[in-house]
Amino acid sequence: MPKVKTRRSAAKRFRTTGSGKIVRRRAFKNHLLQHKSTKRKRDLSRLTIVDERDEGNVRLMLPYL
Repeated sequence: MPKVKTRRSAAKRFRTTGSGKIVRRRAFKNHLLQHKSTKRKRDLSRLTIVDERDEGNVRLMLPYL
C-alpha cells in the first residue's frame, strides 16, 4: 500500500491532546486588537477543542495524528 500524505497546512494548525481530542487556536487574535478588551484577548489566546462536526474532516487531513 502507498503511504498517505499529511496535509501540511493542517498539521501546522492542529494538535492532539493526551486523550486524543484535536485542539486549535481561536480566531480573531491576529490584528485590530486595540479595541478588544484585555480579558477578551486573553481568552482568545487559549486553545479550544475542534467541534465534533469538523473533527472528521481534520482527521482525514491528518492520517497519522
